[in-house]
Amino acid sequence: MDYKTNVMRMLDQKRIPYKSYSYADTDAISGAEVAEALGQNPAQVFKTLVTVSKSNQHFVFVIPVKKELDLKRAAASVGEKSIRMLPAKELLPLTGYVHGGCSPIGMKKVFQTVVDVAASTFESIIFSAGKIGYQVELTLADLNKILLYKVASLTE
Repeated sequence: MDYKTNVMRMLDQKRIPYKSYSYADTDAISGAEVAEALGQNPAQVFKTLVTVSKSNQHFVFVIPVKKELDLKRAAASVGEKSIRMLPAKELLPLTGYVHGGCSPIGMKKVFQTVVDVAASTFESIIFSAGKIGYQVELTLADLNKILLYKVASLTE
């Protein structure tokens, strides 16, 4: 792939190996459609969700595309009583990413990040490369070289 997103450039800069994928020439919108367009196992393809707590703290959760974030489990994983999804209009100013192209790597600020335990069943996971139409695949060990995260059960 000739096109590089900022996420790919950051991975290159840190010499972290990754595979990149493009679905820019497809009609895929949802995570499940992206997995299908790429011919990948949807259980191995993850989406990045940004939330906000009552104390106005922001948290990032990375979960399988076909699953829904359990807000109670997510809140417990970060020591909060409750959290809610960040309104879509607040995503770009906060993270630098648009809805559908949000990556846990390279946000404007560093937020506490939690990856769903399902990720540990795979050698690597696939997630947004920070731009709609592009994905990257990394091992969890390599992801940890660029992003501090913890693992928790976040879905039903």
